[in-house]
Amino acid sequence: MARYTGPVCRLCRRAGDKLMLKGERCATPKCSMERRTTPPGQRPTRPRKLSDYALRLREKQKARYSYGVLEKQFRRLFTKAEKVPGMPAENLTQLLERRLDNTVYRLGFADSRNQARQLVRHGHIMVNERKVDIPSFLVKPGDVIAWREKSIKKEPYKKALQGIDSKVIPSWLSLDAQKNSGRVLTLPTHDEIAAKFDGKMIVEHYSR
Repeated sequence: MARYTGPVCRLCRRAGDKLMLKGERCATPKCSMERRTTPPGQRPTRPRKLSDYALRLREKQKARYSYGVLEKQFRRLFTKAEKVPGMPAENLTQLLERRLDNTVYRLGFADSRNQARQLVRHGHIMVNERKVDIPSFLVKPGDVIAWREKSIKKEPYKKALQGIDSKVIPSWLSLDAQKNSGRVLTLPTHDEIAAKFDGKMIVEHYSR
């Protein structure tokens, strides 16, 4: 599958906000947004006011960049969010948050979603004692996410152990630090997600 492989700091500068694409590095002075807040590319001679379309598009791109989802896959998620009872904006955010790669990241098994996606793709993660290597797999309440027994002796597991105690786990998940496994307690709510984007503007973008 196609995947963006360029410098991720450019995505944050383009979105005009820190999207935490490099994990803890984004919270340090080394973050590119701390040194260069202007968008990438040639600087315009005078500042331009963004149109309503550009503002809505930027919010959609923020969501895509944050979760590492391509346009076609993102559109399918939005279509699914519209069919589920409730507000489409909240449904979309919930579906993004329930992705397995994001859940692995939220449990503290990885420093970023990109790293979590790699762990899933390489077969290090199990869901309900079965190996799942699909980052877009949607978890549900009661699911148990854990490391494969074969992966415990490998380097990614050792790196995950180093700072896992200092990471904040959202209330919709529970972490067993001794077993290095987590459980999905409930579906994530909008208040627990603290999204970097405006879901309502994304709905307006696709409804134009």
